[in-house]
Amino acid sequence: MAPAQLSVIFFLQLFAIVAVSRGVGWLARRYLGQPQVVGEMIAGVILGPSLFGLLAPDLQEMLFPKEARGILYAGAQLGVGLYMFLVGLGFRADHFRSNAGSAAAVSLSGMAAPFLVAVAITPWLVGIPGLFTPSVTQMQATLFMGACIAITAFPMLARIIHERGLSGTPLGTLSLSAGAIDDAGAWTVLAVVLATFGDGPMVAVKAIGGAILFAVVVLGLGPRLLAPLGRRAEARGGIAQGDLAIALMLFLGAAFAMDAVGMHAVFGGFLLGVVMPRGVFAEGLRRQLEPVTVVLLLPMFFAFSGLNTQLTLVDNLGLLGVTLAILAASVLAKGGACWAAARLTGQDNPTALGIGALMNARGLMELIIINIGLQRGIIGPALFSILVLMAILTTLMASPLFELVYGRRARSTGALGTLSEEEGISAREAVAAR
Repeated sequence: MAPAQLSVIFFLQLFAIVAVSRGVGWLARRYLGQPQVVGEMIAGVILGPSLFGLLAPDLQEMLFPKEARGILYAGAQLGVGLYMFLVGLGFRADHFRSNAGSAAAVSLSGMAAPFLVAVAITPWLVGIPGLFTPSVTQMQATLFMGACIAITAFPMLARIIHERGLSGTPLGTLSLSAGAIDDAGAWTVLAVVLATFGDGPMVAVKAIGGAILFAVVVLGLGPRLLAPLGRRAEARGGIAQGDLAIALMLFLGAAFAMDAVGMHAVFGGFLLGVVMPRGVFAEGLRRQLEPVTVVLLLPMFFAFSGLNTQLTLVDNLGLLGVTLAILAASVLAKGGACWAAARLTGQDNPTALGIGALMNARGLMELIIINIGLQRGIIGPALFSILVLMAILTTLMASPLFELVYGRRARSTGALGTLSEEEGISAREAVAAR
C-alpha cells in the first residue's frame, strides 16, 4: 500500500475510532452505569471481527487492512503509555508510603491465589484438545494461565479510579500500587514462559534485570534531577513549551527502555510520571496532554486490541463450560484474595471490597498477554477467545461491583474528604458527571 493510501486510511480509521468510542462510551455511561473506559473497550471489540467484521467483512477489511495496522499499533502504544504517564503524575507517594504494607499484601495475595488456581485447573485444560498447542508443557501452561488470571487491568483501573474522583485517595493509591506490582509480576512470569519456550533464559534476565535497574535509577535519581523543571514552572507560573518538550522526550525514552527490555511501555510512562515535579509543573503537563491523550490516542489502543479479538470461536457448550469455570475461578481467586489481604492489613470492609472489585478487572492488559500467547504458539484460538471473554466480563463487573460496595461511601464523605480543596472540586465534578 502506497504512503498516500496509508495516510488516507489512517485518518479514516481515527475518525471511526473516535466516533464509535465516544458514542459507545456515552451509551455505557447513560444506560449501563459503566465508566467511559469500559465503553471504549467494547467499542474496540465492536470495530473488530467479532461484530463489524461479522456484519460487514468487506467494509471492515477496507477500513482496517492488515497493511495499515502497523501505524495503528504504534499509535496505540503511544496512547496507553502517555495515559499511564498522566496517571503517574497523579500518584500520591505519601499515600503509598502509608499503605505500603497493604499494597504489598494485596498484590502478593492477588498473584499467589491465581497461581494456585492455575495449578489446580491447568491439567484439566491441557487435556482438552485445541486449548494449548501440543509443544507446550504443563509447567509452561500453568505459568501462562497464572499470569492471565493474576493480571490487573492497570490502565483501566486507573481510568475507573480517575472517573470516580478517587485519584488522590488512599483507596485509589493503594489499588494503583497493588495493580502496578501485580502487572509487573505477571509480565515477569510471561518473560519466564517465553524464555522456557525457546527464546532462552536471557529473555527473562533482560526483562527482570532491566526493569529493576530502570526503577532504581528513575525512583532514586529522578526527583532530584527533575526538580529544576518544577522550580522554573513555579517561577513562571506555568509550563513553557521547552519544558513540555523535555518531559515528552523523557517519556518517550522511558517507554522505549521498558519496551526494549521486554516489559511494556506503560511501566516506563507510569514510573516517570511518579517522579515528575508536582505543583504547577504537573498541573501544566496534565492540562496540555490529557485532552488529546484521553479523547484521541487512548481509544486507538482499545481499537487495535479489538481487531485481534474473535469471540465467535466459543461456539459449543463444552467451551462455554470451560469459559464459565475459568471465569468463576478467576473472580474468586483474584477478587477474594485481594479483599482478604486488604482486611488483614487493617482496611475497613467497604474499602477492602472496593479494592477487590477493582483489582478483579483484567481488561486489555489481559488482551496484550493472550495476544502474545497466541502469536508465540502457546495457546490456540479457542482458549484465546475464552480468555478474551473472561477479560471483558471481569472488566464489566468491576464498575457495578465497586459502585455497590463502595460508591455510596465515596460520594458521601470518606474518599472525597481526603483530597485538597481543588482536587475535591474536580473529584465531585467527576462523580457528578456520571
